[in-house]
Amino acid sequence: MGKKAAYGNGGNNNNGNTNGNGWGMNPRKARGGIKAHSEGDEFAKNWWARRWIESMERLVPVARLERGRYYAREGQVLSLEEIKNGVAARVQGSRAKPYLVTIRMRPLSNEQWKKVLDVLADRAIFAAQLLAGEMPANIENAFATAGVSLFPVSPGDLMTECNCPDWANPCKHVAATHYILGERFDEDPFLLFRLRGRTQEAILNGLRQRRSASSEMEPELMAESRADYVPALEADLEHFWEMGSGLQSFSVQVKAPAIHLPQLQRLGEPELPTQLTVKGELEDAYDAISQFALMVAYGDFSAPPQDEE
Repeated sequence: MGKKAAYGNGGNNNNGNTNGNGWGMNPRKARGGIKAHSEGDEFAKNWWARRWIESMERLVPVARLERGRYYAREGQVLSLEEIKNGVAARVQGSRAKPYLVTIRMRPLSNEQWKKVLDVLADRAIFAAQLLAGEMPANIENAFATAGVSLFPVSPGDLMTECNCPDWANPCKHVAATHYILGERFDEDPFLLFRLRGRTQEAILNGLRQRRSASSEMEPELMAESRADYVPALEADLEHFWEMGSGLQSFSVQVKAPAIHLPQLQRLGEPELPTQLTVKGELEDAYDAISQFALMVAYGDFSAPPQDEE
């Protein structure tokens, strides 16, 4: 039976191997394993993958981190597959048969996800970036506003298991799997959400539904607002062609959007009985129209200013 525990548990019954100098000091040479791409001390490129590594390193003893890095760079992790709320890996140690490792993350409840999606949908930039398949830079703040965390912050957030003889948990095989998993997040940021219990499709559908409901309410709210301030037309005919005082401070700035085609990304591919890729055709048309609008706005055809990152 493999050992199974949340981080911080089960680390005292380890048969004298707390320093990582017992089993696996000279692991068998692995063939066809997954070698870490990163060089130096960095094991991830994007901020969300680095954030995962940082969270893990706060929960794992230093000695096992060092062995885990070595295993990851040498390709000792033979495979890494996604399972429900986690991943399963085969890690080659000192024995002929690879060890089996599982890492699971505590999923958020339906009520917690509802709060998260409400916050994300309420912030247009978050919704636009997620619908475009991008990871928003400040998405952790949205989760915090909903009272939860996207990344592991406490021992109870992660459950790990390895069938190696080292009874300390996490062991070096678990640590190696963590590093390879961090690089997997670079390629697939939505894997983080799946580990927390929601697929990319479910998140995007939830955002579209909330944004759609919000858009339907806006015209009614605007009509109610205007009814309080706009006088009847026949009562103010002599000033009909004059610019109202409210427009004197109104200015227009034309610039390329921070997100490429945010409305199309938000709406997705329309469900039409046709072989044509309607979204792709619309993207070409929107690109041409947007470029022409920028050229008209900047009559000298110079490059328009870009939004700051």
